[in-house]
Amino acid sequence: MERRLTKEETELKKEARESYKKWVLLEEIHWRQHSREIWLREGDKNTGFFHRMANAHRRNNSLDRVKINGEWLIEEQEVREGVAHAFHQLLSEETGWKADIGRIQLGQISQQEAENLETPFSEVEIHSALLEMNGDKGPGPDGFTVAFWQSCWDFAKEEILEMFKEFHENDSFLKSLNNTFLVLIPKKIGAEDLGDYRPISLLGGIYKLLAKLLANRLKRVVGKVVSPAQNAFVMGRQILDASLIANKVIDSWQKRKEKGLICKLDIEKAYDSINWQFLMKVLEKMGFGYKWRGWIWSCLSSAKFSVLVNGVPAGFFPSFKGLRQGDPLSPYLFVMGMEVLDVLIRRAVEGGFLSGCNIRGGRRSPLNISHLFFANDTIVFCEANKEHLTHLSWILFWFEAASGLRINLAKNEIIPIGEVDEIEELAVEIGCRVGSLPSHYLGFPLGAPSRASSV
Repeated sequence: MERRLTKEETELKKEARESYKKWVLLEEIHWRQHSREIWLREGDKNTGFFHRMANAHRRNNSLDRVKINGEWLIEEQEVREGVAHAFHQLLSEETGWKADIGRIQLGQISQQEAENLETPFSEVEIHSALLEMNGDKGPGPDGFTVAFWQSCWDFAKEEILEMFKEFHENDSFLKSLNNTFLVLIPKKIGAEDLGDYRPISLLGGIYKLLAKLLANRLKRVVGKVVSPAQNAFVMGRQILDASLIANKVIDSWQKRKEKGLICKLDIEKAYDSINWQFLMKVLEKMGFGYKWRGWIWSCLSSAKFSVLVNGVPAGFFPSFKGLRQGDPLSPYLFVMGMEVLDVLIRRAVEGGFLSGCNIRGGRRSPLNISHLFFANDTIVFCEANKEHLTHLSWILFWFEAASGLRINLAKNEIIPIGEVDEIEELAVEIGCRVGSLPSHYLGFPLGAPSRASSV
């Protein structure tokens, strides 16, 4: 016969139940973070699902063997060393001639806006930036997720505020905060070559908070210095805008029965290749102050990397170029660097070296559309003219020499509008393949009939 629990035993039972609930919650959070499934509500008790997803990700991302520069690496140790060496080489700056952008005129922020960017960081601003961040993202080398700092804010805020104060005064921070894990995510099923993997940076929680705060300030002014042709990472602009404009250009050419070319360009290893000195010059020409440029330089130059190969860190090396995918600052810095290419193309159109497409709308003056950018996905509209393609290739070569950003010829294509003569010769001029309509741009149909199923 069961006896009734004493008051002390009842309290112990209650404590044990609460402890068990906490343990179950911690286990669920652990597997949710490892599964990277962020679309389920935190209240969904689905540990088994998270566990299966984590195992699936581990299987998909395992690197038992890899091909680097045409050579297969199979042994575990040589895979780790080979991958680490390859990324060390990738992030080392190439020596050689760099084009000077000194004479290029870029849009500028006002002096007041530049000063506002450099004001001291307040507790409210720092805490707000922290709460905006996704707490379940994988931790960096420090082992702490953003969720940890969010939950421990009251306990740790004095040290965090002191770090931000020192950063504001000295334009630098403890370099170990910027140590980074590179995780390799396969771009396709059955990835074999190292180029088939996308490197994603896992940043330390405190550095990521700093970068998020700087990015929050930067995004308030980036629209002032980035032209309307760029639709990525600017408030009020959307990915759909670029697709609609591109289709409007095609429709305009077709209705007027004019010949034209669409040049679809892709930048090779865009984030990994951009030159830091080029970015600093761009920021200076856009009116950003000395202190702000020092902050950005500190964020870029203090990073050191280890590559996670099957969960084991390999190598520990600095970088001398590139932006990190996963760093909140990277998208804004990249689109500002692309503004130089925007200016070069606009100057070529103004000088008659490129044409673009004139879109007529009602009583308004024709609007010339020569190009569209969405991060590193670029479209250039031009006349079906060999000389114009030659001028475009010169622009791309000069931009590469200035920025380090190289056009990926394997992914480039030109698409003719109308009956374009000698299209194969035109493709050779810019070094890419010939495409056709309908096609796709940014995942949306390009040049498809209005009643097509893809539309």
